[in-house]
Amino acid sequence: MSDSEIRRARRSVATVFAVHGAVSGSFATRIPWIKAHLHLGAGELGLALMAPAIGSSLAMPLAGRLVHARGHRAAVRLLLTLWCAALALPALAPDLPVLVLSLLVFGACAGTADVAMNAQGVEVEQRYGRSIMSGLHGMWSVGGLLASAVGVLAAGLGWDARIHLGAMAVVLTAVGVPACRGLLDVRSEPQAEAPPRFALPPRSAWAIGLVGFCAVFAEGASGDWSGVYLRGTAGASAGLAAASYTAFACMMAAARLSGDAVVRRLGAVRTVRLGGAVAAGGGALVVAARTPAPAIAGFALLGIGIAVVVPLCFAAAGRGGDNASRSIAGVATVTYTSGLLAPAAIGWVAQGSSLSVSFALVTFLTLGLVFGAGVLAPARSLPRAVGGPAGAEGDGGAVASQAASPDTPCTP
Repeated sequence: MSDSEIRRARRSVATVFAVHGAVSGSFATRIPWIKAHLHLGAGELGLALMAPAIGSSLAMPLAGRLVHARGHRAAVRLLLTLWCAALALPALAPDLPVLVLSLLVFGACAGTADVAMNAQGVEVEQRYGRSIMSGLHGMWSVGGLLASAVGVLAAGLGWDARIHLGAMAVVLTAVGVPACRGLLDVRSEPQAEAPPRFALPPRSAWAIGLVGFCAVFAEGASGDWSGVYLRGTAGASAGLAAASYTAFACMMAAARLSGDAVVRRLGAVRTVRLGGAVAAGGGALVVAARTPAPAIAGFALLGIGIAVVVPLCFAAAGRGGDNASRSIAGVATVTYTSGLLAPAAIGWVAQGSSLSVSFALVTFLTLGLVFGAGVLAPARSLPRAVGGPAGAEGDGGAVASQAASPDTPCTP
C-alpha cells in the first residue's frame, strides 16, 4: 500500500471515532429531558441507564463474526450507520419499558461499532508503523465534547430532544458513512474459520482486559461520582462540582491526543506504568481532599493517568492474527463490564462507609495498571513507519502491535 492510502485510512478511521463519540455525547446531554418527559424517578432512570451497558456486553461478541463475514470496511460502515440511527430511539420511547428496550438496542449498536472500529484502528496502526490508537481515542473524546456542547445549547434553547437527536442522527450519518470509503478493506482468507456467534473471551484477552478494567472502573467512577464527591465531601458549590467532570474529561482528551508521542518515546508498558502512578497519585489526592481545589486537581490527574490505557489494550489485543477481531471483542467485553459495575460499586461502598473509602478503592485499582502493564508489551516493533523512521526496539517499540498477519490481506 502507498503512504497516501495509509494516511487516508488514518484520517478516515479518526473521523469514525469522532462520530462514534459524538453520538454518545449527544445522548448524554438529553438524559434530563428524557427523565422529565417520561416522569421517571431516579431509581427508574438508573435502571434504564444500565441497559446500554448490558446491550453492549451481550452484542460485542457478535462483532468479530460480522467483521469476518463482511470485511472491515463494510462492517464499520454498517455498524456506524446503525449506531447513528439508534441515537434517535431513546427520545421516541413512550414509557419506561420501551425506553429500556431502546437503550438495549442503543448499547448493542454502540458495542459492536466500537469493536469494529477498534479492529480497523489496529489494522491502520500496524500499517502506519507507529502508535496512533491513543490519538484515535482522543478523537472519540473530541467528538463527544463537541456534540455535548451542541446538546447543551439545544437543551438551553428548549429544543425537543426528539428533534435534536433525530437531526444529529442524520448529520452524523452524513459525516460518518462517506468517511468509511477511506478505510482499509481487510478481509479474512476464504478458508479461515468464522468466529463463534457467542463465546467467552479468548484466554489471551483476559489479562489485557483486566488492565483495561482497572482504567475504565476509574473512568466510570470519576465520571458519575466526581460532582457528588465535590459537593458532599469537598464542600463545593453546584457549579464548581460540575467543573470537576469538565476538568477530568478535558484532561483525558488532551492526554489521549498527545499520548501517541509518549508511547513512541517510552513504549506501551512504561507509558501505562507511568499513567498508573499518575492516576494513583490523583486518586490519593481525591481521597485526602476536603476542599474543592485539590479534589478537582486529583480528578484531572486521574483523567491524565488512565487516558491511554484502553487504546493500548485494544492495540495489544490486535496482535491476535486471524483471531484479532475476537480478541478485541473479548478485551472490550471484559474492559467495559467495569463501566457497568463502577457506578453501582462506588455507591454500595459509600453507603456502607463513605465516598472517600470508595475512591480509595479506585486508587487501589489504578495501581493495577502499574503492576499489570507488562501484558501490553509488543512482541516486536514494526520495520517501517509511514512518514518517518520506525521506533525503538524493546518494551518501547514503535507501536503496541505486531505487523499485520499475512492471513488478513488488505485490498482497498
